[in-house]
Amino acid sequence: DELHTQPNRKLFDVMTKGSGDARMQPLYFLITTAGTDTHSICYETHQKAKDILESRKIDPTFYPVIYGADESEDWTSPEVWKKANPSLGITVGMDKVEAACNSARQNPGEENAFRQLRLNQWVKQSVRWMPMEKWDACNAPVIPEFLRGRICYGGLDLSSTTDITAFVLVFPPTEDDEIYSVLPYFWLPEETLPLRVRRDHVPYDVWERQGYLKTTEGNVVHYGFIENFIEELGQKFHIKEIAFDRWGAVQMSQNLEDLGFTLVQFGQGYKDMSPPTKELMKLTLEKKIAHGGQPVLRWMMDNIFIKRDPAGNIKPDKEKSTEKIDGAVAMIMALDRAIRCGCTGDETSVYDERDMLIL
Repeated sequence: DELHTQPNRKLFDVMTKGSGDARMQPLYFLITTAGTDTHSICYETHQKAKDILESRKIDPTFYPVIYGADESEDWTSPEVWKKANPSLGITVGMDKVEAACNSARQNPGEENAFRQLRLNQWVKQSVRWMPMEKWDACNAPVIPEFLRGRICYGGLDLSSTTDITAFVLVFPPTEDDEIYSVLPYFWLPEETLPLRVRRDHVPYDVWERQGYLKTTEGNVVHYGFIENFIEELGQKFHIKEIAFDRWGAVQMSQNLEDLGFTLVQFGQGYKDMSPPTKELMKLTLEKKIAHGGQPVLRWMMDNIFIKRDPAGNIKPDKEKSTEKIDGAVAMIMALDRAIRCGCTGDETSVYDERDMLIL
């Protein structure tokens, strides 16, 4: 029962791999709501069930039944509730689900828990930080040609050599009625792409074909390729600074400085990350930022788990975020420099004109 709570597959394997061999017709029931960890035994079993239901796999010994709402369906609709709860109104009162939904609508932090436990939807984490409908509302087109020559600030989040590397440019507004524009870039090793698609159940291959994600030759990320790409971007845009996490980026930062870029070390603690993270939320809620609906960045924004300290400071937590958030972190670093320096390049800040936001 509740397979999604299993921290690993050890108990599952002990119970199902051999323990029933002494019986003529062993029968196992796996009952669970959806979870948050897409690398778990529960998600693996969920994917197998979907593959069988959708005729991608055949296993006559496995009988799957899934009651749940599709991700695109309106989670506030009673009809959707009935789809995910076939005994609604019998074993579970409609009033209880309605009350839980109303509470989740008033408190965005409860939305993912409602989706997971009431609608059987797989969510990124139990508490969602970014309201994705607000993020999606900021999908105004960002056209690189229209930004040519504009001042911008970069954020660089290097991966290990086998993982996603992200570089994000943030363009500050030049007029009072303009908004911030975001241009993200992502890289993965070409040879490991098919494996990652199968293992992570993430459409990296689709994003690569659509041009939202780039690959470098071989089975590791080619940092030299990325350096050359950033150099080319520097010829199109006026990149004033590039903020970077000094961990693992010493050599590339030196190489980029040799190419003429100004590199700024950016700490990953509350002191540095909290102000721009809160500002990102404010800009999103006010629709004062545009990201063009870039799907890789959207996926990462949906993955973010936020960590808080007793003083109310916040920062993205890579360890507790169930999927990659490198692009979101790179964007937050770039946004900080864009807010502080703006189109003049002088390090004045909106934080100097008003107090930090508490969200």
